Amino acid sequence: MGEIKKYPEGEKRIKAAEGIEILIVVDNYVDLLLPDTPFVSRMPVSVGSGIPRGTLLAEHGLSLLVSVYSEGTRHTLLFDTGYTNISVLNNMQRLKIDPSAIEAIVISHFHMDHTGGLNGVIDKCPRDIPLLVHPDAFLYPRYMELPDKRKLMFPRTLVREDLIAKGVNIIETGSPAFVFDDLILVTGQIERLTEFEKGMPHLLLERNGRIEKDLILDDQALVIYLKDKGLVVISGCAHSGIINTINYAKKITGIDKIYAVIGGFHLSGPVFEPAIEPTISELAKLDLKVLVPMHCTGWKAIKRISDKFPSFILSSVGTRIML
Repeated sequence: MGEIKKYPEGEKRIKAAEGIEILIVVDNYVDLLLPDTPFVSRMPVSVGSGIPRGTLLAEHGLSLLVSVYSEGTRHTLLFDTGYTNISVLNNMQRLKIDPSAIEAIVISHFHMDHTGGLNGVIDKCPRDIPLLVHPDAFLYPRYMELPDKRKLMFPRTLVREDLIAKGVNIIETGSPAFVFDDLILVTGQIERLTEFEKGMPHLLLERNGRIEKDLILDDQALVIYLKDKGLVVISGCAHSGIINTINYAKKITGIDKIYAVIGGFHLSGPVFEPAIEPTISELAKLDLKVLVPMHCTGWKAIKRISDKFPSFILSSVGTRIML
């Protein structure tokens, strides 16, 4: 698969991919009646001469199968694993995904809607599969402090010792790292510079016995350079802010052209809705050819984006985005 290696400090180097395919394995929405469009192949409702009894499942989670093509070769990783084994394993079977073809797993951050299906997926994958993750993703406990000081605990879905026992090759780094011979760049911890992307409030964690504010520093994204077209940025939840994520991708690659932005933008709910318009204003400056908001972006933001951008593509489980 090519080793996973740290991004050379002081260098801005990323190899161009000749093609990219992103298969939506888990997302919040599924519609089996959507038509194919440029860039997009939808899962058909019928198989052969009939309609199957089983179906793809949607849930509040995200999992993407990302493949890159270069010099006659294809490399594939799984980006996040959804909320439950039920959805991710069902959908992998329905989409005819061969777990042995998954060469690595990358985790965007610790939250259960991105890691809840991990153990089920790992049980289907080769025993020594590489898992690239920020070290902070293993911190526990992590929780939201409610106004009455009660703790709303996040479930513990990432346990280092359990993964080691399963034979997983855990690779922990908070710095940018390459996967597949410089074809996919994992951002590591993302710089947060915009004023309007404020992150999730009231979160706390315990580190070495001390309580501190949880900024979800383990949030990271994928960056791929599509030959002659520009960067493709793929986010999990973009807790760092999707604009911060895009700007950081530009910084660490030295490439300013953004071709596609795909993934969760975390603009759902009253706390985050004030960031919708500033986010749209910044996205409008990019001349995006493909824009696919998913998962935690939320209905209001997706509606605004669909109205504003001709490059908008509606995400649905089973969709293949081909770039």
